[in-house]
Amino acid sequence: MSEVRTGGSARLLTRTAWLTLILALWLLGNGVAKEPIATAPKTGDVAAAGRPPAHSLPPAHEPLPGAGPQRLVIKAMGVRAPIEGHGLDSLGGVEPPPYERPNSVAWYQDGPEPGSSGAAVLVGHVDTKQSPAVFYELSNIKRGEKVDVVRADGSVAEFTVESVTVVANKHFDVDKVYGSPYGKRAELRLITCGGDYDHARHTYTANVVVSAYLTGVGAAPPGSGTRGNGRGGGSGNGNSGDGGDGRSSDESSDTSGADA
Repeated sequence: MSEVRTGGSARLLTRTAWLTLILALWLLGNGVAKEPIATAPKTGDVAAAGRPPAHSLPPAHEPLPGAGPQRLVIKAMGVRAPIEGHGLDSLGGVEPPPYERPNSVAWYQDGPEPGSSGAAVLVGHVDTKQSPAVFYELSNIKRGEKVDVVRADGSVAEFTVESVTVVANKHFDVDKVYGSPYGKRAELRLITCGGDYDHARHTYTANVVVSAYLTGVGAAPPGSGTRGNGRGGGSGNGNSGDGGDGRSSDESSDTSGADA
């Protein structure tokens, strides 16, 4: 992965191609859980983690103007997490949230903003040595459930879950998972580790991938933490009671799955 850097010819890539390349390399080099506290969602090659309900999904909303994400709210999971804007680490991969903030979510800030055209990417830990983390229940979310992103302009991008899949690392198709088959539709990807934990390699064997699309827009309630500062992420100070284990960045970058 040493050939991937942010300068030179890399800047000539389109945003979509660049995001695809970075995420592919990150999946190979930036898993984070050293020892799971529990078994994460299991997998075959590509297995649906939730079955679609009988009702149809709502129509897509037109993309919104760009605005940085501040907070992720998933009522079905009891999640209300600050969002941090992250770029690339020293290895050329997407920098995940540190273990000291296991209840924070990292947004790939060089890609689309949630609510704008394209597939925005949010990643988070599934667990640490000591406690469940922000995306511990991600594999249990169902098709049709709602995901909200509070944005810096005071709006709330309202997404509807379209699919939940558990993808084995060895069969991960970057174009299929991160591509947007619907043109300029505003989409969202939520990603964490899944499958079994490989103790020999210190990594999970799969990735949980939730795909959602924009179906509405609302106003952030008072006290939601919006700051109106454009592209910047949220406060990044985690939630109270975080169970981070204080592992170093070296310890968190020696695995091959997605962010756990």
